[in-house]
Amino acid sequence: MEEGIAALAVVEPAFARIRALTGPWPLRRRDGGFGALAFAIVGQQVSVASAAAVWGRVSAAGLDDAARMAAATGDDLWACGLTRPKQGYLKAIAVSGFDYAALEHMEDEAVLARLCELPGIGRWSAEIYAAFALGRADVLAAGDLAMQEAARMLFGLPARPKEAELRALAAPWSPWRGVAARGLWAYYQHVRSREGML
Repeated sequence: MEEGIAALAVVEPAFARIRALTGPWPLRRRDGGFGALAFAIVGQQVSVASAAAVWGRVSAAGLDDAARMAAATGDDLWACGLTRPKQGYLKAIAVSGFDYAALEHMEDEAVLARLCELPGIGRWSAEIYAAFALGRADVLAAGDLAMQEAARMLFGLPARPKEAELRALAAPWSPWRGVAARGLWAYYQHVRSREGML
């Protein structure tokens, strides 16, 4: 992480300012496999707080395990707060026999393409998995709204950049875009917490 931050600061000094403001950026690594992908699905299109609450119930029920998810009833999943579409995605992936270990040896884009073949997995979910479960240092979930807002604030942009705009902005940050993502999330949290205390 520190190697990436140092390299980013040379290309974009704003990252050195973020590091000084926020302190160390959390790595946020997770073990790979069904549980990590389920975690990404739970986090789709909801706030961090909502995702954490639902995920807490999912993991407490043992449904972060593919076999237990496959055997779960609709009532089990409703009790966790999972919407019907997310229930369908999780059940389908749980019985898919997906080879998570094979991802370890693939290039980033191949990983993302393979994950996006699964039901309910789009680019954002695939990038979240690649970044946190596989530790890919150059994967940036540019569709993430918090990251887009952090970029708007950090660079004084007139509007929150859309996904394609953020990807273009981040191109010079390669091969450390995954580290940059952690910095943007840390900056977002720093600014929002500060604003919340005013």
